[in-house]
Amino acid sequence: MSYSEILFEEDGPIARITLNRPDDGNMFTETMCHEIRECIENIRRETRTRVVVLTGAGDKFFCVGGRKDGMEDSKLYAGVLPALEMYEAIDRLQKPVIASVNGYAVGGGHVLHVVCDLTIAKESATFRQVGPMVGSFDAGYGTWYLEDLVGKKKAKEIWYTNPKITAAEALAMGLINRVVPDDQLAEKTREFALEVADRGAFALASIKAAFNARHGGVSGLSRVTHDLLLRQYLDTKESKELAASFAERRKPDSSKFGH
Repeated sequence: MSYSEILFEEDGPIARITLNRPDDGNMFTETMCHEIRECIENIRRETRTRVVVLTGAGDKFFCVGGRKDGMEDSKLYAGVLPALEMYEAIDRLQKPVIASVNGYAVGGGHVLHVVCDLTIAKESATFRQVGPMVGSFDAGYGTWYLEDLVGKKKAKEIWYTNPKITAAEALAMGLINRVVPDDQLAEKTREFALEVADRGAFALASIKAAFNARHGGVSGLSRVTHDLLLRQYLDTKESKELAASFAERRKPDSSKFGH
């Protein structure tokens, strides 16, 4: 797969997506949002990948938000940066996504790591949510998921006062999972990803769906039943007998039910 604003590579069971605009803080654009979503949808349709790593190019920025440059001058959908679709794609993917934070994670870039299942960061990484101080806000993923991670009071403090948070502070408050020396981030991220990849893919998908069902309403509950339970049920003798009896216009053999 070839893209203009992200890099994609496969490393055994690991798929690595790199935000590739280091000269502009790896800020996401309309193009990048669509490319990330497209890349994740491609990953969803194959079985090689067990875990996804999301990181930024260079050694200074993970991502410092998004740009609307070049978009239509409209308040309708065409003029809205499709960041939500990018977050949704990460959230819906049935495979774990690890954010490997290689520098500043700010604004929309901070929300991006929050939406990922796990976060590993280098010691010098900095986290900051800046919406209200720059004329913006995030009343969805950036608030709900942050509250889940650090609690309501702390999440409100982060959104209301916009502090700079060090990697050590982020670890202590539960905002991230691991902190590693700067020069070991790539190595330790790979080890983390392989550790996750060794777990059962179906079990991990079920766990992720269960976590997300709480936020997703009917969509989240459907993810559990459709993606997971139905895939098991369709392989049962009961399901196959009911399908066969209907096709053959006969009464089903109920002795096969419950198998």
